[in-house]
Parts: sequence; C-alpha cells; structure tokens
Amino acid sequence: MFGALLRFFRERAGLSQEALGAKIRFSKSQVAMVERGERTPKGNFVARADQVLGAQGALLTAGAEFRASHLASWFEEFAEVETGASARHEYETHAVPGLLQTKEHARAVFTNHHPSLDDDEIEGRVAARLERQELLTRKPAADIGFVLELHPLARPIGGRQARKRQLHHILDVAKLRNVQVQVMAPDRTTHAGLNGPFVLLETAERNRLAYVEGQSGSFFVTEQPDLGDLFGKYGILRAQALSPEASMKLIEEVAGEE
Repeated sequence: MFGALLRFFRERAGLSQEALGAKIRFSKSQVAMVERGERTPKGNFVARADQVLGAQGALLTAGAEFRASHLASWFEEFAEVETGASARHEYETHAVPGLLQTKEHARAVFTNHHPSLDDDEIEGRVAARLERQELLTRKPAADIGFVLELHPLARPIGGRQARKRQLHHILDVAKLRNVQVQVMAPDRTTHAGLNGPFVLLETAERNRLAYVEGQSGSFFVTEQPDLGDLFGKYGILRAQALSPEASMKLIEEVAGEE
C-alpha cells in the first residue's frame, strides 16, 4: 500500500524514480524496491519523500508503522545485505569495527560525533550497532574475518579502562569458531592495504561484493576487475598479518599494559 501511494505522488509530481532518489538522497533502486513493496523505507526516506512530493502528511501517516532507523541512510543498504551474508571479511585501519565494539566503546564513539547527537539518537545508534553483532552468533554461522591495524586497538576510546574491556571483548569474540581476528604486523614497512579499509561480503546465494566507506558516504564494488582485486588484496593482507594466535597474544599484551 505504501509503495503504491509513493508511486502515485511521485508520478503526480512528474518525477522519475531516479529524480526522486536524488532529491531525497536515496538510490533509484531503493525507490523502486519501496514502490514494489520489496523493501520497507529506511531512515528519513518517508519524511523526505512526503516533503519533496508535497504529500501533506499522507506518506507520513501511511509510513507510521515503519520503525525509525538509527543507521545513516548511506549505510542502510549495506546493513541489510550484511544481515544475510554467508561470509564477511574486513580490513580496518582507524577504528574498532562496529561488529567488535562493546556498548561502552560504541557510546563513546557516538558521544563524540560531529555534528553532536542528542541522547536518544546516541542510544538508538548504539542499539543498532549492537543489533548488527547478532551476525557473529547467527545460525547458520557466517564465516567472519578481520585484519586490523594495531593503532585503533591501542587508542583509549572512552578511557583506558574502557579500552581494556574493549580488547578483552575482542579476545572473547575471537574464540568463536567462525570468527578469525588478525592484527597487521606493526613492524611491517609496507603491506597491501595502504589504500584504506574495505569490507568483503558473500551472500547466501554466494554472490560476492565489496563495500568501501568514507567520511559521509559509501559505495559497493560489484564489477570486475575491481571486485576481484579487493578479494585478492584481502588474501595478501591475511598472509602479511600476524597469525590469529600471535594476534591474540599481542592484543593481550596491549590490554595488560594498564
């Protein structure tokens, strides 16, 4: 019903799906899937569409049943694909990955967000981040791997005791049979990941894609040769990083410095 109503107001406004997407900052494919009833509108989709299309509250009323999302609009599509992934591998350079963060760490991250967030939004974002972590223990189990730089693990986000608890949490997660955590050898003079972080996903249908994120946006990599290059790069990073056992020993040493 909502999709049909959205299409009515869009066509009345003389806008294509692509044009509407550009105005409300969602992709054409997201608009199309909402109109076909294949996806519920996320984030500010409903509010922005109501305003842009001059629906005078009709779309807001029709979309009231949809739970407000605390994920950034440009991150929502990735989060949806991630939920059903059969495999997920990440190389991270500057932050503890969201799937590995404690509630305490996540709250500290969002408390220092710019522009500032109100208390309700902070708690909503923390809850959304922790909800994504269900992938770690989901059944059937997903194959999950991380290659991390040491620097973000050593930064005392939320204070030194919070960092210690964060590191022990990573050690606990690494004990899961489907999760592998490696730290890039800190004494390496160079390695294959100097162009920055990325995430590799494999869907339940065994389709592969990569995800790259920046300051306030992101994009998927689905075409060759770029996709194959990123999968190959991650394989090299795993070989260049410390072994999982040596990585756990290093994390234990950093945690024990307090």
